[in-house]
Amino acid sequence: MAGHRIFTTSFASIYPLLVAKAERKGRTRAEVDEIIAWLTGYDAAGLARTIAAKTDYQHFFAEAPALHPARAQIKGVICGVRIEELEDPLMREIRYLDKLIDELAKGRPMAKILRA
Repeated sequence: MAGHRIFTTSFASIYPLLVAKAERKGRTRAEVDEIIAWLTGYDAAGLARTIAAKTDYQHFFAEAPALHPARAQIKGVICGVRIEELEDPLMREIRYLDKLIDELAKGRPMAKILRA
């Protein structure tokens, strides 16, 4: 999937969509931020800087302060594809985030979402 257009899409344009998906199901922006922090290591200030800089998805993950080692436990299907079968590492990281936000929107408890 080299060169997929999502790689060059700015995280600033995706973030409001992630928040809106969660909020439609009664969850909060703070929970979305907590998931992003767990997955990538971005704190609130780092996330705000990344959004303000309109960093693309590729650099968002490449520059992540600390990708969580337990993210490999995230399994399942997203957009009709099994996450664990994705060969492109960047696409897998993107799908990890998608899957976590889906779990949040479906009402799953944060402890389970964050693989505690």
